[in-house]
Amino acid sequence: MKLVRVAVAVLNQTPLSWDENLANVLAAVEAARAQDVSLLCLPEMAITGYGCEDAYFMTGLQDLVWSQLERVAEQSRGLVVAIGVPLYHEKALYNAAALLVDGHIVGFVGKQFLAGDGIHYEPRWFKEWPAGEVDSIEHERADGTVEHYPIGDLVFDVGGIRVGFEICEDAWVANRPGTGLALRGVDVLLNPSASHFAFGKFAVRQRFVIEGSRAFGVAYLYSNLLGNEAGRVVYDGGGLIASGGALLARGRRFSFHPCELSCAVVDIEANRREQARRGSHRPRHDSDDSVVEAAFSWPSLYPAAVPALPRSWEDEAHVREEEFARAVALGLWDYLRKSKSQGYVVSISGGADSAACAVLVALAIRLAISELGPGGVRAVVGFFPRLLDAIDQGAEPAALVRAVLSCAYQATENSGPVTRTAAREVAQALGAEFHELDVDALYKGYVALIEQAVGRAMDWKRDDVTLQNIQARVRAPSIWMLANLRGAVLLTTSNRSECAVGYATMDGDTAGGLAPLGGIDKTYLRQWLRWMEHTGPEGHGPMPALSFINAQQPTAELRPPSSAQTDEGDLMPYDLLEAVEDSAIRDKHTPLEVLLELMPRYPQHRPLQLGTWIERFFRLWCKNQWKRERFAPSFHLDDRNVDPRSWCRFPILSGGFERELAQMRAFVAQQGEHTTTRGSLPQP
Repeated sequence: MKLVRVAVAVLNQTPLSWDENLANVLAAVEAARAQDVSLLCLPEMAITGYGCEDAYFMTGLQDLVWSQLERVAEQSRGLVVAIGVPLYHEKALYNAAALLVDGHIVGFVGKQFLAGDGIHYEPRWFKEWPAGEVDSIEHERADGTVEHYPIGDLVFDVGGIRVGFEICEDAWVANRPGTGLALRGVDVLLNPSASHFAFGKFAVRQRFVIEGSRAFGVAYLYSNLLGNEAGRVVYDGGGLIASGGALLARGRRFSFHPCELSCAVVDIEANRREQARRGSHRPRHDSDDSVVEAAFSWPSLYPAAVPALPRSWEDEAHVREEEFARAVALGLWDYLRKSKSQGYVVSISGGADSAACAVLVALAIRLAISELGPGGVRAVVGFFPRLLDAIDQGAEPAALVRAVLSCAYQATENSGPVTRTAAREVAQALGAEFHELDVDALYKGYVALIEQAVGRAMDWKRDDVTLQNIQARVRAPSIWMLANLRGAVLLTTSNRSECAVGYATMDGDTAGGLAPLGGIDKTYLRQWLRWMEHTGPEGHGPMPALSFINAQQPTAELRPPSSAQTDEGDLMPYDLLEAVEDSAIRDKHTPLEVLLELMPRYPQHRPLQLGTWIERFFRLWCKNQWKRERFAPSFHLDDRNVDPRSWCRFPILSGGFERELAQMRAFVAQQGEHTTTRGSLPQP
């Protein structure tokens, strides 16, 4: 029996933050040592941070990488440690993993499959390492000595236990390297990853880790990054350890700690015996010069009961709601501390979007306090005197929220008592600083100014959009002033549905430096707010004040009250808008294909009405790409993102799908010919 105590660490790193990143790495090494771990897997690009982008080509970066790696090696005596690094070799940069054994660098493995879709641009910086190739890399140390290290498609024989690598994307492809490594007798597969959060993605990771451990007959160690690393992407952590098809350890996700360690004991001999019993296992026996031997003495362990995995919110019914709350809250917390901002400001309208932004900021503060404690929060917000003072005074969570979050309701003559009350009730329930600003005089002043310039009076029949937009825009200067006074980040409250169709006023309600809702649709957001009202995240409970928000129909509240303006009246039903967006943008269907897909799903709407809404979507989508180019950065939450800088690219100028829309109109006309005998078609 050969038992080995192993661990994976998830780390909250920051691109090019050398001291902080090194401190987190060394903290993980020491935590592993304290728990008698022999083998530790750290994340992909743990030295530099994953999101360095074009700075990967920065002069001197490799010197810093090597010096940091040597520091980690020095501190890892008595352990086997895997860590991700960018490595320059033969006029190319590789996404690599280094294996350190008992204080020495013994070699590097290059990533064979690069992530190049969606938010990933690895082929811009890195080259894929060819399967089966091995080389030697030369490095001159600071003392002038020259070292040579093997690099490539390697297997490491460490004290009689064979170790191999799949680096992040390597495990997501059909012909994953683990298949060949299993035939080369690997006992442990290490996966240093930087796998961003997306709804439902963690379940996929668990499947390939568990199945990899079973199919390859190995212990499989999966480490990941954690937190808002570089601004847009949130990593959820969640280290995994599986052996022989059984999940042994599952780390916490969305932790506010800089490092989380997950440990387990794996039985190397049991996996070997299981592979030997399989008739399908066909090991390679040819001479293999890609095996690197390293001496290491594995401690003797004795069998012990395997602890059951603890239950958490991961195992409950509302995983998606919990994921959204925790992902965005962690993203906001990290953005605050890494940008060293003095809080957040929200122009709270009394509607769903701005209320959700305020709730998520408050949740970020409450989660940080509950996980880190006042002392832990104080240790990372030394740049934030107002929050430090609140902590030192022993303030309750609501008072800490007030130190971070400021909200302002900005009324014009078209604002009503329902939204005013809703804004005030939500802000007060959260503990936020709250202001009521009357911007009606500013609005009317701009109207009078332009009326004088153009020589005519403006009215709602002729100038509807102009009169709406100026109300949104006059709210921007005052809310920006409030953010400037506090040294805070102004949050843009637009959601993904609005981004898709441009239902937002540039330099008005799009004002801000960060858009936490830019990756989520309005239908789900309203559902989440109802869940927050009645249930809320595990350990934090419901928020009844959101009833003031959830009782309303969404409205921009920019037309006179007599018009009874609603968002869905201006656009279309939100659930249908999301369905059109998914089919047209995510699935890349033509207008006619969208119509044919939606007709059986929405039988209550006639083809002409559906066609009208679909055409409206396509025209608004094409017309408003320039707006999507200018929206504030948002968090990536799934593959429905429409952010052109991180996921969904589209030309600013295009043909506008004219031929495709004409094809759909012709089909609708044909449907009309067959249905006119049953009554007239509804008008759009």
